[in-house]
Amino acid sequence: MEVQLTNRQQHILWATIRHYIATAEPVGSKVLVEEYDLGVSSATIRNVMGALEKSGLLYQPHTSAGRIPSDSGYRIYVDQLITPSLRDATRTETLAKEVELSLQQRLHWEDWSLEALIHGAAQILATLSGCISLITMPQTSTALVRHLQLLQIEAGRIMLIVVTDGYETHSKVMDLPPGKEDSQLDAEVIDRELQIVSNFLNSHLRGRSLLEIANLNWSELAQEFQLYGEFLKSSVAELSRRTQVPAATQIMVRGVTEVLRQPEFSQLQQVKTIMQLLEEEQDKLCQLIFDEPETEDASKSRVTVRIGAENPLEPIRTCSLISSTYRRGSVPIGSVGVLGPTRLDYESAIAVVAAAADYLSEAFS
Repeated sequence: MEVQLTNRQQHILWATIRHYIATAEPVGSKVLVEEYDLGVSSATIRNVMGALEKSGLLYQPHTSAGRIPSDSGYRIYVDQLITPSLRDATRTETLAKEVELSLQQRLHWEDWSLEALIHGAAQILATLSGCISLITMPQTSTALVRHLQLLQIEAGRIMLIVVTDGYETHSKVMDLPPGKEDSQLDAEVIDRELQIVSNFLNSHLRGRSLLEIANLNWSELAQEFQLYGEFLKSSVAELSRRTQVPAATQIMVRGVTEVLRQPEFSQLQQVKTIMQLLEEEQDKLCQLIFDEPETEDASKSRVTVRIGAENPLEPIRTCSLISSTYRRGSVPIGSVGVLGPTRLDYESAIAVVAAAADYLSEAFS
């Protein structure tokens, strides 16, 4: 979200959100003057809060009440304001270590069954985050490559087609890699290059998981075809994510009772729709939390934060979902997440999800 804020606006937005997270009460200028060292008068704070409201970052639930953060306000907070001080950074690091220590002390994965390990991790995650914890069971089977082909469909555009062992076809259209799209090579030369690269991929990937593309030795391609290497690596990885998660993946869910006591879940109908999603539509939830952004380092996961209306599933569009994947080596095999109201302690939630994902990655590797 492109909103340019002054330092004063950032500080007041940060203080407003921090206070609202702690109290669940609309925030007025007076309480910010009393509890935060903002260095400005109550009148100045009111003016700034009014400007933040006009920008869509705060709003008043009632005309006589203070203000509370909008989804957009939380997004600015998560993206720009979440690391304001050494004290908070130390607190987050301490919490991450607490998660790791709890997992190490209470979970002995060498002696546990797979289900017991995930169950225990989910319970610890729920306890430490105060949210609903969601951990998918690891997926060890993936679609295998039967055939792969690169085809030129028009000038500067090619299609990658993958046929799996189940005779399912997956495709992706993309531009030629940098250095090829502006070349003066005619279509026949490009076709010949694409066939050579296709042969290389088939010889290395046939009968193997698409996810093994991360470990493919692209240096074996002749020098003139090296441009296709990294370009295809990310494209095949994207196709692999589409084929990996089965329609019915079990999710271990813990912490429901506690989080539903939060004031945001006071309406019975809202609770019913969330419970229906958790109990009867886990496949949709699994697909969502497994869909992580790409990272430069394929061996590392990234924590994804979806706030309110950013969630595509209607029952949780008043919630925040924080998730990451856990891996075996560079291959994502499962997901870790927490679900709670948008008024949650994002620093803590991000830290515990990251720590839990790292622990499970280490265990399964």
